Amino acid sequence: MTPRKPLPSRPVADPRAVVLGPQYRITVLTEGLVRLEHSPDGVFEDRASTFALNRELPVPDFRVIESDSHVEVLTARLHLVYDRGPFSTSGLSVSVLGGVSAYHSVWRYGDDSPDSVGLGGTARTLDLADGAIPLEPGIVSRQGYAVLDDSRSMVFDDEGWVAPRDGSRTDLYVFAYGHDYRAAIQAFYAVSGPTPVLPRFALGNWWSRFHRYTTESYSALLDRFDAEGIPFSVAVIDMDWHVTDVDPEIGSGWTGYTWNRSLFPDPAAFLAHLHDRGLRVTLNVHPADGVRTHEEAHPAMAAALGRPPQEPIPFDVTDREFLDAYFDVLHRGLEADGVDFWWLDWQSGPHSRVAGIDPLWMLNHFHFLDNAREGGRPLTFSRYAGPGSHRYPVGFSGDTVISWASLAFQPYFTATASNIGYGWWSHDIGGHMFGGKDDELATRWLQLGVFSPILRLHSGANAFTAKEPWTFEPAARAVMTEHLRLRHRLVPYLHTMNHRAATEGRPLVEPIYHAWPSASEAYDQPNQFLFGSSLVVAPLTSPADLRTRLASVRAWLPAGSWVDVFTGLVYDGGRELLLHRDLSTIPVLAPAGAIVPLDAAEVPANDPVNPPALEVLVVVGADGSFTLVEDDGSASGTASTPLSFSQSAGTFTAGPATGALDCLPATRSWTVTFLSFDGSPVVSGFAATQTRTGGRVSVTVEDVPVGATLTVDVGADPQLSANDVGARLFALLDRAQISYDLKTRIHQIATSDAPLTVRASHLQSLGLDPALATAVGELLLARS
Repeated sequence: MTPRKPLPSRPVADPRAVVLGPQYRITVLTEGLVRLEHSPDGVFEDRASTFALNRELPVPDFRVIESDSHVEVLTARLHLVYDRGPFSTSGLSVSVLGGVSAYHSVWRYGDDSPDSVGLGGTARTLDLADGAIPLEPGIVSRQGYAVLDDSRSMVFDDEGWVAPRDGSRTDLYVFAYGHDYRAAIQAFYAVSGPTPVLPRFALGNWWSRFHRYTTESYSALLDRFDAEGIPFSVAVIDMDWHVTDVDPEIGSGWTGYTWNRSLFPDPAAFLAHLHDRGLRVTLNVHPADGVRTHEEAHPAMAAALGRPPQEPIPFDVTDREFLDAYFDVLHRGLEADGVDFWWLDWQSGPHSRVAGIDPLWMLNHFHFLDNAREGGRPLTFSRYAGPGSHRYPVGFSGDTVISWASLAFQPYFTATASNIGYGWWSHDIGGHMFGGKDDELATRWLQLGVFSPILRLHSGANAFTAKEPWTFEPAARAVMTEHLRLRHRLVPYLHTMNHRAATEGRPLVEPIYHAWPSASEAYDQPNQFLFGSSLVVAPLTSPADLRTRLASVRAWLPAGSWVDVFTGLVYDGGRELLLHRDLSTIPVLAPAGAIVPLDAAEVPANDPVNPPALEVLVVVGADGSFTLVEDDGSASGTASTPLSFSQSAGTFTAGPATGALDCLPATRSWTVTFLSFDGSPVVSGFAATQTRTGGRVSVTVEDVPVGATLTVDVGADPQLSANDVGARLFALLDRAQISYDLKTRIHQIATSDAPLTVRASHLQSLGLDPALATAVGELLLARS
């Protein structure tokens, strides 16, 4: 048996954090998180659960007040009152301190009133969802409290094996962090364990299609991608890699572990070829039907398990011997061929041969541990199984319906998952099934995918649902190609956020109310989200207006100056507004002081290694800092490069790098690009070249030693450029499907010397179509 090291855990709380009674136990885990247990038999659970690995945390300051009838617990964030009896609505409450609301911030056991509804978490799957679906709870709410019921989750023994619980003992975790949502999420991770660092390759583009590829056709596909300059870092081989045409008496061909050698005559050579091209490989498996007699591995499995050679071996994830053979016999040979990780396509429900043991949980947990057996960064690819699933990335959200409604739900779904600590969803970008050909929908979906945790293009078996960019009209094809390149260019930024998620408990994608919890506007934009430390994204999820040929989205910009990193348009914040874009971009906004590192290659390679050349986007107007994190793929081989901008001095500084410098190129080319800026950068100590394009200025310095410091000076207190409203408005009107006379009149009014109030009211009097009026207004009113 291959040893699978259990996840580290400290499940027994410090006794000093415990308030104990004959049938109750209160554990003060943090100042805003309490565990509440009630046990009729007086026995309490100290084993790690699927949610709670670590209950031994630093003991926070708290007070206990006891009277004849009640026990009270007070911390800096909460006030618990309990009558010592069976948990009841009248007998157990937790008040959130800090004036979160006038009277709504009191949690009472069993209360299911509207006030108890939180901000949502995530769901097991989006299979067949055509738009919004109900979400499971998260651990944050506008009322300031949330509860996680852990009474029925599986528990782990000291050896890492599992046991069910029947729910007869109540085991609750009450989060009372008010509107300090990030602190609540960090407390969640403190108890449940951190999100692991993903391998860097997982942040590039994934190619996935339910299609009967052959060795030759897949190689030809990759040749075409190379010729088009489209990088991919992961090859997702759907179920047709294995034999699917089986005798009906055996069952369906959905489950399989035997290579289809009519398609792939030499599997090891095929996988080696993919590796040589810089891709990692995952194979799809549906384990539910076990190992039937036609499988090549069946004799070895039968021998390992002492089963009759003529009988099929049922899938039983609750059987330790089966699970050992499942990995050590069934999967190990395929991994020797070159499989890097597994796509666990479990669609058979939460039930197993042991009540309370969810097969999906078991597969996710033990596949992750098994993938870590050789010391690398482990990876799985599977559906969400409940709180604690963040420990087993990446999440597969299921078979998505091709529709605008599906697209419109995904940004909200992805961001809200952070409310339960689940930060690495992978969606079927472009959709999997049903729907119809819509080049605009496909393009908008791919644009969202670039700014999603994982970008995995996917399509179904229907020959007309292909997602190769060259199967779309020229305009869409060009945008798709450019965005797929951009995803790989973003990997330096993404991998730094990958490390941030693991060390700071901040998922890559967060709802904007995580950063601005006191702003009511932050809750009114369900599809707008934070993308790492430096970007806010407002994806376009509805079709363009037929007359302006622009799609629009309602967004909220917090106070300050904001720059669209694609268009260079500068906005004054502190307001809600409609943002309009043509097919080429979606709104991706960076605040003053933002720093975004990119791979400088225009056409990045498949394998997103630490690049020899970097481009750093900088937005002047405020101080900014960013620490670029890179690694050699191990936990210890990490290097950090500080990047900073001083507004008062007008200087950008990069380096020196520290840490495991061996994982970095000895020298690097640096391009520093100032968005929406027309100044003249100066570099001291290095030769530099300067370029200007699209309202931005870039300075490039070659061969900078990794241990050196690079400084770029743009002058004290630099300011963002003024928007060229006239030119932008002309481009908008030139595209619009309206009369030429109306175009001329709008342009003349909008660019006249009259005060802005006069121009705006004059335009309003024209009675323009709303889509045209708001598009013109966006440009005219972007800045005061």
